[in-house]
Parts: sequence; structure tokens; C-alpha cells
Amino acid sequence: MIRKATAEDLSRIAEILVFVKRINYRPIFKNDSYSFGELQVLRVAEKYKNPGILDRILVYDDGIVKGMMHIEGSEILELYVDHFFQNQGIGAALIEYAKDNFPVKFLWAIEKNTDAIRFYEAHGFHRTEMKKLEEGTTEYLVKMER
Repeated sequence: MIRKATAEDLSRIAEILVFVKRINYRPIFKNDSYSFGELQVLRVAEKYKNPGILDRILVYDDGIVKGMMHIEGSEILELYVDHFFQNQGIGAALIEYAKDNFPVKFLWAIEKNTDAIRFYEAHGFHRTEMKKLEEGTTEYLVKMER
């Protein structure tokens, strides 16, 4: 079931974000100071408990919160599925839910995250020519639209 996140989901959301970001982004950014210093479950949970953020997060919950998605207006800001539950249709369910229930039109993906780009393309998004640097790095984000 996909539902709006609540404060009770914060630790699970933070856990998903921290571990998936470490697995997916550490090989790209090669920044251990960020991956294992700044990127901590308690810090992430604290940041996401802000009602301005939490109110715009959906979770995939079948008894266990297995994925999350953060939407702002017409942009999907984040879509993460716990590493242990990937390739089970959870990300697909989240993105299709967003497309059916929200005016989502675009997202930004890390250019080197080719798995994510393929996933978004399979769900009707396409790469545009727009790129921007990920803040504080030398890596590019690519804009994807539907």
C-alpha cells in the first residue's frame, strides 16, 4: 500500500535513504567523509521530521516500509527503495502512483546513475539536454521529463 508518511515512519525513511545513498552514490562521489560522517540516520530523520518535508513524502508499506518518494509540486525529488527489496516492483508502484495522483512532470537524476536513468525511462521519462552540477561536487544531474 502506498500512503502518506507519518512521524512514525521517520526512522525507517532515514534508514532507507542513508543505506541506499551509500550503496549507490559512494562509488560515484567517492566521498567517505559525507557517506559515513554527514550521512547518518539520526541526522536524516531530524531533517525529514520537518512538516514541510514529511507532508510531501509517500511510503510503500506492506507491513514494512520498503520505499519512499518525496514530491514537490511537479517534481519527484527523491525515490528510494530499500536495497533488500529492490527489483520487486516497489519503485515502479511508487512512480506509477505519483504519475496517476500528482502532477509530476520532471525529476533530476545523477548522470552516472545509469540504473536509475533506465528505470525512469522505462516509466515514461526521457533525458533532456538540461544538466546541472550536483551542489558541492563535480558530478552532473540530468533533467528527465515526461
